[in-house]
This record gives sequence, structure tokens and C-alpha cells, in this order.
Amino acid sequence: MPSADFRSIAECVARATERLAHGPHGERARRDAETLLGAILGKNRGWLLAHGSEEPPAPAIPRFAEWIERRAFGEPIQYIVGETEFYGLPLRVTREVLIPRPETELAVESVLELVAAIPAARIADVGTGSGAIAIALAHALPQAAIAATDISASALALARENARCNGVATRVRFLEGDLLEPLAGERFDLIVANPPYVAERDRDSLDVEVRDYEPAHALFAGEDGLAVCRRLIPAAHAALAAGGWIVLEIGYGQEAGVRELLREARFEVIGFRADLQGIPRVACALRR
Repeated sequence: MPSADFRSIAECVARATERLAHGPHGERARRDAETLLGAILGKNRGWLLAHGSEEPPAPAIPRFAEWIERRAFGEPIQYIVGETEFYGLPLRVTREVLIPRPETELAVESVLELVAAIPAARIADVGTGSGAIAIALAHALPQAAIAATDISASALALARENARCNGVATRVRFLEGDLLEPLAGERFDLIVANPPYVAERDRDSLDVEVRDYEPAHALFAGEDGLAVCRRLIPAAHAALAAGGWIVLEIGYGQEAGVRELLREARFEVIGFRADLQGIPRVACALRR
């Protein structure tokens, strides 16, 4: 889009809306245009509406044009802007990590309920990615001892940065490795994970934002989406102290499969927590 299209705030939004209307998320075109412009200017939607006749700062125009083109091809706004919010906390995100989602906050809430009576709970966050779960827990549980693992060194670097920015860098141990392997020999009161759970057969049905931009290794888990859970669940049982809990985010239609895996690993008191759409989203189970 030529810079002549951006002579005012209102024209910026209008021209960007026209461009995005032809993209994969055309139904959100105006909202996305306002979000991106607001992020560049450091203003909210109300300000943009009230100052529509004003000329945008010249340095903002090429950046806005670039961001709109990226969004037009389906790139998630969180990656374009480089940040998001999770459990009320700001997090940096890049294409090296999944974008934290509201559903994952259910896992955090479940952990907080389960360890409420354990002031110095030992908690492991497996596959931490951006560090969202571990950081939220460290913020809410100042006495807890929290460890977080990930197989990706770049994801861990980002998670450490997010921990520093949220004031909990000294309270979370970040370790590189597969699942619980970096924590061999340790025992925990609770193990939480948002593991890869998308079935390979469902790849083509995913939104372009997810399929083409988010890291595949953090999304897909075999033909039925349970390949990682098959390894993680028995490993978690071995790493939990007596009376410890496992908390897992799961995918649509996976309740029965996850329940069976938990039973096979000798977990008890198996329960599921549904999201706002009524879909079982978080599994919780006890190790006697």
C-alpha cells in the first residue's frame, strides 16, 4: 500500500481494512487494522476514533504498511507485534513458541487449586515454550519451587527473558531437554503440561495462523494427537511424590484416550475441566 493512502489516522485504518478484507481473516479486518495501528502508536481504539483526522507520525507509516502485509498473509497478530498477555502478565512471543491461549489459563487455575494447601509446592512445567504457565505460577505462588523444561533452546531463551520481565527469573529453573529427562531423580508435588496434542491427520483443517506460523513440533503428536502423552504420563507418575497431581491440557475429543492412558499409568481420581465451550480441556489425576 502506498504511503499516500496514510494521510490521516482514519485513512490508515480504512486502507488497511480494505487490504485485510481480502485476506484469510477478512471478517476481522477493521479490528485487526486498529489493533496493529494502536500497537505502533501506543494508543487504544478509542483514541484512534477520536483522533481520526490527525496525521500519523511519519516513521510509523512504513512499519504499519509492513505489518498489514504480514497480517494479510495470515500471520498471527501476536507474532507481528511480538507480545501477548497470559493470566494478566505480558509475554514476548516469537515463531519459536506457541502463542499462549485462554484455554491454557484453565490449567493454571487447576494447579493453583490443587496446591493451595502446599505452601512450598514442587512444580514442574513440561514443554514450557514461552514460559507462560511457569511464570504465571511463580507469580501466584511465591513460595513454590518451579522447574520448567523444553526441548528447544530458543524457546527457553525467550522463556527466561519473559521470567526476567515479570520479576520471577530467580524463582524458575529453566532446563533444556525432552519432557522430564532434565529433571531425572527429582520428585514433584505437581506436574503440569500443555503438550503437543494435534493429530497429524488434522493438519489441513487448522487455521492458517496455526498451521503455517506456529512451531510444528509444539503442535503435532502423531496420528491421534496422543503420542507425547503416551510418553509423558507414565514418566510423570514416576516423578511425582505420593499424593502428587498431574495436570494436562488436552485437545478436542481426547478425553477418553487420555483417561485410559492415565488409568494404565495407575493414576487415580481422574477428572476433566471444560472450557467455556463445554469442551473437556484440562485433565487432572492423582498419584497415590
